[in-house]
Amino acid sequence: MAERERRSTPPFGGVFVARSRVLDADDVRRALWRMAHEIIERNQGLDDVVLIGLQTGGLPFAEGLATALEEIDGARPPLGTLDVAFHRDDIGLRPVLPSTVTEIPCDLTGRTVVLVDDVLFTGRTIRAALDAVHTYGRPRAVQLAVMVDRGHRELPIRPDFVGKNLPTRRDEVVDATLEGVELGEVHKEGRW
Repeated sequence: MAERERRSTPPFGGVFVARSRVLDADDVRRALWRMAHEIIERNQGLDDVVLIGLQTGGLPFAEGLATALEEIDGARPPLGTLDVAFHRDDIGLRPVLPSTVTEIPCDLTGRTVVLVDDVLFTGRTIRAALDAVHTYGRPRAVQLAVMVDRGHRELPIRPDFVGKNLPTRRDEVVDATLEGVELGEVHKEGRW
């Protein structure tokens, strides 16, 4: 690869260089609130709903959804974390992060589990999460909430709740964060 091409291809020098911002803090906040409303509507409330944030990127969005659900419905669903590293089919190709943990707050049998992740790309992380979830019980249903759906699916997996559909090239990098997002402001200002 020529030096000019290397400089124009993220990540440059091991550091992600943002070329454009697709969603600002207000957009992310509105997307979380919309997804929270959709979760309540689809499940006719939050009875038996458990949010599970996938380590590491999905956890902040799961916490954001839990906060939004509590503001909207008055009840905060149980929130857990799930590390799928040992359930992946490409375990030898990806690093296993020793600092991530799995904490499931209750038995998942008969519950509706909403898996929450930051970016859906090939679907392999979600496939691994489906395997891992069944270690903690047999849920009545498993739903998927993602902030960004990039497409490029290698497996027949489709999210139930999406913050933003973002068609990308396979070689592009998408970084989804909650940096600068304060969830309570939308509700207080009355802007849904």
